[in-house]
Amino acid sequence: MEFTSTQLIIIVTVLTILILLPLLVILLVRIFIKDETPADGEEVVSSLTEFTSIGDVWRAFVPHLVELRDRLVKALVAIAIGTMIGFWVVNSPVLLGEPLPVFLVRHLAPPGTQLQGIDTGEVFFAYMRMALVVGITLAMPFVLYQIVAFFLPGLLPHEKRMLFIALPFVTELFIAGVAFGWFFTVPAALGFLLGFGVDGTTIITQPRVDSFIGTVATLLLWNGLIFQLPAIVYVMARLGVVTAARLASTRRYAIVIIFIIAAFITPTGDPYNLLLLAIPMYLLYEVGIILARFVPKRRTTDEQAAAPSTG
Repeated sequence: MEFTSTQLIIIVTVLTILILLPLLVILLVRIFIKDETPADGEEVVSSLTEFTSIGDVWRAFVPHLVELRDRLVKALVAIAIGTMIGFWVVNSPVLLGEPLPVFLVRHLAPPGTQLQGIDTGEVFFAYMRMALVVGITLAMPFVLYQIVAFFLPGLLPHEKRMLFIALPFVTELFIAGVAFGWFFTVPAALGFLLGFGVDGTTIITQPRVDSFIGTVATLLLWNGLIFQLPAIVYVMARLGVVTAARLASTRRYAIVIIFIIAAFITPTGDPYNLLLLAIPMYLLYEVGIILARFVPKRRTTDEQAAAPSTG
């Protein structure tokens, strides 16, 4: 695949931002989020003990429900705006040089592949579904902000630090998973499925628009989610739920579970595509074990009690 000078500049700029953004977030978190220690004699009392009736509980939860409603409405508005932009991206050749479905077929499917629309409105609804996917992708940063802003007041300082530091890494892992699917998983899967048993004369493959777009979107989405596995393992290890030694000792069971999950999420169910998802999942599991080894050891209760007296 050849890139123009403008495309190379865009790619280098995006990669630079993806590298510098986590470092910037870590620096800001260390500066602005400090541990909050209660004043002398001050005790933290749960507000739940102040409830004397169901009415008190309801009145306490109403402001949170109103805030949740407002944030969900804002998120849906952002998705609607993103979908309108996505509809333009899907249909306009300005951004990619050709409409997005044509771009997908040209770069992901085997040469000579042509799509067909059979049902009434199938092509239109397929384009709308692609526009919705693009819209959700564009609106995702704002949606994540609304989710984080809703839960943030109830988090402790160390939980806030972990959340803000994890967000850029989780986002970049998702982008890495989609990129891996774009360059490896999806072309390999489509090449196998569209080329199996085809001789070019008697037997040809001409997939439906809806089927093709659904397969591509499903594979890209699952690749993005699968790449979250190292981050999930690291966070669980940081919270003390699992350890690197325990993950390593249960590797054989993890392999079985990984293959079961890969068989469940594979859009076509064939062994070839199952391996295309299962092998990266297992490798990412091993990456998670490596990251879990770098988690600081949790101090025991005796060590925590003795820490102030050793100062």
